Amino acid sequence: MPLSHNAFRRLSARFWLFPLLAVGVFAGSRGLPAAEPSPARPNILFILTDDQAPTALGAAGNTEIHTPHLDRLFRQGVRLTNAFVATPVCSPSRAELMTSRFSSELGIHDWINNRAEPMLGLRQEFTTWPSLLQQAGYTTGLVGKWHLGDLDEFHPTKRGYSYFAGFRSGGTVVVNPTLEVDGEKKKHQGLTTDVLTDYALQFLEDHAAGPFALSVHYRAPHAPWLPVAPEDSAPYADLDPTLPEPDFPLLDTPRLKKMTREYYGSMSGVDRNVGRLLAKLDEQKLTQNTVVIYTSDHGYHTGHHGLWYKGNAHWMLTELPPQRWPQIDRVRRPNLFDQALRVPTVVRFPGAQPGELSQTISNIDWMPTLLAIAGVKPSATLQLRGHDFSPLLRGEQIADWSNTLYAEYDMRHGAKTQMRAIRTPQWKLMIDFLNEGRDELYDLKNDPREHTNLADSTRPEIVAKKAELKRLLQQQMESIQ
Repeated sequence: MPLSHNAFRRLSARFWLFPLLAVGVFAGSRGLPAAEPSPARPNILFILTDDQAPTALGAAGNTEIHTPHLDRLFRQGVRLTNAFVATPVCSPSRAELMTSRFSSELGIHDWINNRAEPMLGLRQEFTTWPSLLQQAGYTTGLVGKWHLGDLDEFHPTKRGYSYFAGFRSGGTVVVNPTLEVDGEKKKHQGLTTDVLTDYALQFLEDHAAGPFALSVHYRAPHAPWLPVAPEDSAPYADLDPTLPEPDFPLLDTPRLKKMTREYYGSMSGVDRNVGRLLAKLDEQKLTQNTVVIYTSDHGYHTGHHGLWYKGNAHWMLTELPPQRWPQIDRVRRPNLFDQALRVPTVVRFPGAQPGELSQTISNIDWMPTLLAIAGVKPSATLQLRGHDFSPLLRGEQIADWSNTLYAEYDMRHGAKTQMRAIRTPQWKLMIDFLNEGRDELYDLKNDPREHTNLADSTRPEIVAKKAELKRLLQQQMESIQ
């Protein structure tokens, strides 16, 4: 059940109440802070998974997946039931999270292919929230995946992180990875998720005095999934997975079930390591002064709509459909479905009353919210597209909070699209401006799984609704040009 206003008002009145945090004063066009460190500021542990379906979690009602540590975290914190990303692929989503700007503004339209696009990355002109926290006195660290540029000029330590242990590109091996640590590449033994957690645990020990902001970016459960630890695969050895759309025409059921079991094993590995992180917070007596955030870089299809992957999904069929658009091959189904945009998200903070937050939240809202959590006020000249939702976590009302989501995806690899979408709690319109006639309109109230495309309907009320949503979409697009 959603939290009542009074329940939130009963939050602990100790040191972590947003209005009582020391607020830094910022100056200059880049929004760099001139804040005095305050011991009242909480630590921040931001855990980001890669390719996690919103349904790949026990707390989401999936009884077949084994995620006890995450389920406990979701019970202890405030679950954001309508958390989305603005672009459902890796690099654009991560850049949006870092900057509170849209991917089309950042020039990072699709996942960065480091071989084909060696000069592409998150440019210095775009301020990141780690850089502002670092300037305000936080020790900032990134463990894991970066994927916002391979060149030294795009290095995480030049975008606000004091410490980096991980890999700059989008991919790495599942076991025995070579990671960059303190500027040097080192070969490691063990499962990559476990090794990354080892570095995160060491960071928590080394910086227990705080305040710190540690980002832990796992690559799991991104493919490939195997090998996994025996205890992570054990729950699925005899599992016959329940598929989200088992009657989808021409579905390759055996392949889909095999991939689902492997995917679940990878997720259990993430869960086990999140348990290690939470245990370390308890051991170091950091739990009562640490905000823990758990989310993913985008959602994921695991058979939904007959698809696998995210916004650049592939058909999971025994026979591919005919090609309808010259710029989209038969294998791929570019999309802005909710399953690709929605992300499992929870915020646990000292004194939090367990519950749910139903307002629509986007990944572009993280930067202003994290700055508020840290007591850092950005410069008025710093352009942020997102909004601070921390008052909602406190049970306060934001009268003008918009539950309308804007999403975009300019696919560059494997297909060419220019998809733009506007989503309200009741409706969603998607237009692909590179592929004429590729519009999608869904009545989310009566068709939440987006099965019936009404874009070509001639019913007067549907035609009017599409025109209304198209106007909203055009206004949003014009506002960020």
